[in-house]
Formats: sequence, structure tokens, C-alpha cells
Amino acid sequence: MSQWDGIDEFIAVATTGSFSRAAKAIRMSPTHVSRAIIALEQRVQAQLFFRTTRTVRLTDTGRVFFERCAHIAQERDEAIALIGEQGEPQGELRVTCSTAMGERFVAPIIRRFAMHHPRLNVTIDLSNRVVDLVGEGYDLGIRTGAVSDPRVIARRVASRTLHTCAAPSYLARAGKPARVDQLAAHELIVGSSDAWHFRVGDQDVAHYPRGRFRCNSGHAVMEACISGLGICQLPDFYILPYLRHGMVDLILTDCQPADEPIWAVYPQRQHLSPKVRAVVEILELELSSVINARA
Repeated sequence: MSQWDGIDEFIAVATTGSFSRAAKAIRMSPTHVSRAIIALEQRVQAQLFFRTTRTVRLTDTGRVFFERCAHIAQERDEAIALIGEQGEPQGELRVTCSTAMGERFVAPIIRRFAMHHPRLNVTIDLSNRVVDLVGEGYDLGIRTGAVSDPRVIARRVASRTLHTCAAPSYLARAGKPARVDQLAAHELIVGSSDAWHFRVGDQDVAHYPRGRFRCNSGHAVMEACISGLGICQLPDFYILPYLRHGMVDLILTDCQPADEPIWAVYPQRQHLSPKVRAVVEILELELSSVINARA
């Protein structure tokens, strides 16, 4: 028996707070993970987790043990990445991204990347939910807005501009708001974001829209907007093609928010992995240019 047996399973359970999520993250069965933890606890002669039917949490001993093990495992993974792979992206790469950005921009970039690296197997999951990268075993996520998870590293690879707009037919009927607080009196079309962002003077201002039409698809929101249903706020790549053809007008342009960052986010243990490092670099190189080209 190796002294390392059970350590990866222990780190996975401690990180995800669940035997089933840990099993998924390290691609093992829950039975294997459970047995590995029991064997590890017997070997170190200490209880590492408090277990109930709903929760799994570290004991005080387990917390100290986790801090040391996580550090050692990170150094091990870095050594393997740097020497074992010799800098060549290979193995499994799991990426998650929002649906619209993934379909239009991220998936084509990563597809071209995969074509140049035949030893790499890529899975791209497109979803508008906020995925737990560590808990669900992803190597990389593409995110917008703030990133607060201390378990991950975020690297800015691009940015996008948010615009507020409406169809000329709607503005002719309902009038054009001149201030952010006037939005409350208008028909608003709500997308996947619960807050619309503005910059008024030197202050960032958020408006929380309410409307009778809500959809988590930017395309559907844009179609509702150009039909005259109301006002929406969306990233530039949705709006600008319609703006060029006069199908929408921008509003509140003097309250334009700062560009929103687009982040490549990855677990801390992956920061020297050749596959992650290489795909982040290609996203940083290409993502802004393709977003601007299609906007």
C-alpha cells in the first residue's frame, strides 16, 4: 500500500463537501471514494470527517491534514505537468461556458486548438448556471462579472460592452428614458442577469429590472426587443448588428457602464498544467478579436 493511497480522494471530499461530488470530480465511483477514506482514517488513526445523511465536513484534525495534503498534491501535479507532459497539451480537458458565448465564440476557438493537439480530448459543457469548477471536476470555466471563489484563479482574457436599447416603435409609443430611475416606468425585457449596470457620474449604479417577459436566451430577448415589446440590456454582440440596420436605438448612452471583464477561471491546482495554460493563452489571444469582429 502506498502512503499516498486515499489522499486524492480525501482532498476531493474535503473540497466538494460530498462523497458523490468528489467521486464525479476525480472520475471514480462513490463506493471507491468511501472505502478509500475509511482506509485512510484507519491508517492515520484519526477521524477526518463528520458525516451525516446530508453533510460531510472536516474535523479539526481533518482540516489541518487537508491544508498540508492540498499543498503537497498541488506541488506533485505541477511537477507532473512540467516534466511528465513536457509542455504538450494532452489528456482530458473539461470546459464550461455560458451557452451563447460558448456557441458563438469559445467553442470554435477551442475546436481549432484541439485540431492542433491530437493527444487532447475536449469536453465543452454549455450552461447558463454558475458551475462549481472544483466540485464538478472542470479544468476551465469562462465567466463574466466578479469571481469570488478563493479556490480558483481568474485571468482576464477579453471584455464585453453592455448596451441598453429599444426598438424605435417602442420609443415612439412609450417615450425615451433620460435617467436610470425612469426605467421603472417602462416595459423591461429581462434576460439571465438580475441586475442592469450603469455608470452615473462617478458611481456604479445597478437597476433590478421587472418585466412581464423574461428569458435566459439573449437571442430571444433581442427578438422581443426588436418586435417593440420593451427595453433590454445585453452585451454588444447581440445588439450591434441590429443597431447598424436601424432596428434598435441605444438609450442612456451617457450612463454607459465600464466594459465587463471576461475571465478564464481554473482551479488553483491547474495553474501550471500545459493544457490549461495553452488554452487560456489562445483565448486571451483570440477571444476579444472574434467578439469584436462579429459584433
